[in-house]
Amino acid sequence: MGVVGGIENLWMTCRPYSGVGKSCLLLQFTDKRFQPVHDLTIGVEFGARMITIDNKPIKLQIWDTAGQESFRSITRSYYRGAAGALLVYDITRRETFNHLASWLEDARQHANANMTIMLIGNKYDLAHRRAVSTEEGEQFAKEHGLIFMEASAKTAQNVEEAFIKTAATIYKKIQDGVLDVSNESYGIKVGYGGVQVPPGGRDGAPPQSGGCCN
Repeated sequence: MGVVGGIENLWMTCRPYSGVGKSCLLLQFTDKRFQPVHDLTIGVEFGARMITIDNKPIKLQIWDTAGQESFRSITRSYYRGAAGALLVYDITRRETFNHLASWLEDARQHANANMTIMLIGNKYDLAHRRAVSTEEGEQFAKEHGLIFMEASAKTAQNVEEAFIKTAATIYKKIQDGVLDVSNESYGIKVGYGGVQVPPGGRDGAPPQSGGCCN
């Protein structure tokens, strides 16, 4: 199904293990800056940015959820109505990679079956300290049908590419008729308007982007 004009709001939920740099990735993508000192994400934070794909304006609305286990049940609702998810691990911390299968299972249980998932191995600037090889990341992504990139929120390497490739994959699914833009559960809104809170999200205004490196 093609999309004629308008703005498509594609909700992408960042759902990783705590402290892997997901909030830094969001800050680098939305504000093009890196903030090394931060607090852990508490609950859910929010960021947005306009991009262009195939000469069409796309507004990405990104929900950055806390990675701590204690927030897991609270932030599960943000998978409902998400068009895509960024699953992030820290290439210098093996335990963050080892927890990917658990987070991925959680995502697929609570999201629509056609949600696009990008796997990001963050902190490529610390490759000399890596505990997870590129090949391991690629293999995990291949086995689970994910898109894969290594990136650095600090240097901005592949940050733009990761978000835009995720959005472009979602956009192609719209063009191919895989995603029905009239169905809210797919996390896509066509037209001009303000920020839309995804189904199952919290009441009131969306939380604003805050600390960076979770």
